[in-house]
Amino acid sequence: MVTLALYNLKGGVGKTAATINLAYLAAADGLKTLVWDLDPQGSSSFYLHVEPTVKNETRKLLSGEVEMQEAIQDSLFEKLWILPSDISARNADVQLDEMKQSKKKVKNLLAGLKQFDVVFLDCPPGISLLHDNVFNAADWILMPNIPTTLSIRSFETVAGYFKEHELQEDKLKCFFSMVDHRKNLHHETMEKFYKDKLFFKNYIPYLSDVEKMGSNQQPLFEYANSSYAAQCYRDLWNEIKKTCL
Repeated sequence: MVTLALYNLKGGVGKTAATINLAYLAAADGLKTLVWDLDPQGSSSFYLHVEPTVKNETRKLLSGEVEMQEAIQDSLFEKLWILPSDISARNADVQLDEMKQSKKKVKNLLAGLKQFDVVFLDCPPGISLLHDNVFNAADWILMPNIPTTLSIRSFETVAGYFKEHELQEDKLKCFFSMVDHRKNLHHETMEKFYKDKLFFKNYIPYLSDVEKMGSNQQPLFEYANSSYAAQCYRDLWNEIKKTCL
């Protein structure tokens, strides 16, 4: 089983859209795929039409009151399952801080999910004890970054955090997201970081087809399968597969 965490220090960078679309492609490739929604907003859960069946389920998963296997739900798509989130995820840091081996709780929970080939973690923005858990549990940290100064600065902050805390820096794999070809700054930023080979070659453009995931409440491929945006996600997924699986 390979665990891929979609994460960024910043919000609004296309993290959840990437989680859902990459997980959809993994399942379409025949891989048994799980999305674990760790964000209290529950956007991945919304896209896949799934809600927790137990009140405060995220809190109870972390405490052991609810078993992981019991909380996993089918999505509408073959070979794709989800662990939905709820508002109780907002207190994950406080809850983890009260536990023994608090930085390894998520890793220990994932260890019991051997039936899956790949697990995607949709993470909330920030750096906290929950994120330390994710950094320990994930095989790879996939960071979408908008090619702007502040977004790139967030990448550099995370890279510095990994170095300072002696985390495995080569877990960090980045790609550009919400790329607007009309903006010279986006092109200049991408060119700079491609030279340093810090980012995947493929990127996700800023297009309305991706934004429509919310109104359609579906992965992109279900309503715009032949679109340029869909092809960009396929290209990115193929590149991720070669590196991470």
